[in-house]
Amino acid sequence: MTAEEVEAFLSAHETGVLSLADGDEPYAVPISYGYDADTETFYFRLVSAEGSEKRRFLVGEPRVRFVVYDDEGGETYRSVVASGQLAEIDPATLSVGQIEQYGESKRPLFEIWGESRAELDIQLFELPATELTGRRTEIERE
Repeated sequence: MTAEEVEAFLSAHETGVLSLADGDEPYAVPISYGYDADTETFYFRLVSAEGSEKRRFLVGEPRVRFVVYDDEGGETYRSVVASGQLAEIDPATLSVGQIEQYGESKRPLFEIWGESRAELDIQLFELPATELTGRRTEIERE
């Protein structure tokens, strides 16, 4: 996919899969995102509970991969893979541009956690892509 096709694809989608690792132990989670095409930066709002597996994998500034994909009804398969280092953002330091990007990402559904909202931690992260690739494959089915 060209850079323009990657930008259009990411603008047309809302969710993807964030993959992290701790040594040889992988962790992947579906999440919504905001995306700034000018800086090739993704914005995530992640929710976790005390002692959760997700929180354990978010320690420090981990290297991650983020995948957005679809198959458009089975005729065409498209995917975009972003790699880079995840950085937590302090809400007190948000710029107007960052606020707009977080506004683009869907808000987490708190109902999927067993804990009350007060027991959940909401963290803001950005992923400046150091590598961004897109692939489109036409599938011929009989």
